[in-house]
Amino acid sequence: MKIKNARKDLVIKSNNRLHLKSKSPFAPKQYKDLYPKGFKIFTFNSGFKKKNDDLLIIVFDKSINVSCKYSLTAMPSAPIIWDKKNNKGKCRALIVNSGNANAYTGLSGLKNIDKYTKKLAEYLSCSKKEILVSSTGVIGEQLNPNLICRKISKLFFSNNKMLVDAARSIWTTDTFVKTAIYNIKILNKNIKIYGFAKGSGMISPNMGTMLAYIFIDCEINRTELKKLLTNNIEETFNSISVDSDTSTSDTLMLFSNPLNKIKLNNKNYNKISKTLNKVMKELSFKIISDGEGVKKLIKVNVKKAKSKSQAKKIAFSVSNSPLVKTAIAGEDANWGRVVMAIGKTKEKILQDKITIKFGNLLLAKKGERNSKVNLSKIDNYMKKNLIEIEINLNLGNESSVVYGNDLNKEYIKINADYRS
Repeated sequence: MKIKNARKDLVIKSNNRLHLKSKSPFAPKQYKDLYPKGFKIFTFNSGFKKKNDDLLIIVFDKSINVSCKYSLTAMPSAPIIWDKKNNKGKCRALIVNSGNANAYTGLSGLKNIDKYTKKLAEYLSCSKKEILVSSTGVIGEQLNPNLICRKISKLFFSNNKMLVDAARSIWTTDTFVKTAIYNIKILNKNIKIYGFAKGSGMISPNMGTMLAYIFIDCEINRTELKKLLTNNIEETFNSISVDSDTSTSDTLMLFSNPLNKIKLNNKNYNKISKTLNKVMKELSFKIISDGEGVKKLIKVNVKKAKSKSQAKKIAFSVSNSPLVKTAIAGEDANWGRVVMAIGKTKEKILQDKITIKFGNLLLAKKGERNSKVNLSKIDNYMKKNLIEIEINLNLGNESSVVYGNDLNKEYIKINADYRS
């Protein structure tokens, strides 16, 4: 099937799901990559897709600590239900498949997970409760566990892969690799914090965003690991939205890969937390930069709000507004739509106090249009790839920054043909 003017050469499997080959205009020129220590990466084409790898299996040298965050959807996938029921914060292996979400599949979906986790647990001589699982792809189709079991049988005859290979194997409509790698030195020990992610559509906050797996190469107990994840998620993965649709499947996992042992005092904890934040910001920004059909990015900065929640609610209302998004796509500085998006939140605000800027250009103040703004400067600004909208409420001292993207014909074409 060919779709004119949309992203081309879509690879179709079973129910004709899409895998996009043409890259987002924001794709990085180079990818960060490494061979990890402490675990092995295996990827396969198992048959969920016609070609390209669609199965990732990570095997750790020993059972390690892990902390997880899952989609807050009321319709969670079988892997999320299975993980929450079985895993107690220790992980020996991770299995991720792309092409089938194993969501809304009832008891059969859970039984299928039991079958392939039991197979891997036997190979590793561990409990199946030490195996974490994720799935991404089309909702409502039963997953064939034999596709995964057959590859488990070949696991120890396979070559160890790199981080970029892992990232590619979990793609759905992604168009570029999403990895992040940072190094820090603590007590003369070099510690890596790194990870990979996927995500392009069905991206909305509150852990309905993506699949992401992050590793810290030092020993951290489960309590501190959970704290690190919780403290850094709000301004990263919970501050992006492509289409305001919360997925059934999406997951963030943080692993303590115990290659180094350090004393986790406040100074060392803060250093690790700061670097982890960089990894999470980079991965979340790459996800929003690969939104389906994206041509422009939108940064909404709400300042001087009464509360953090007020600032974030208004920021997401603006970034998720179809009218704002289409105006950005058409390079139209339609600040009236921003006013509308602020108002529909029903937050208690004083419109006479609000100022609205696009970039550094003041478009509205004191409850009306700024008649002195230079229109040619606005037109030139709207041609940029990143459009920054600043909303100053002048009510308090709290702020929030969220990222979104435009809405154009490409997004519609991609999603109109997702199953056809």
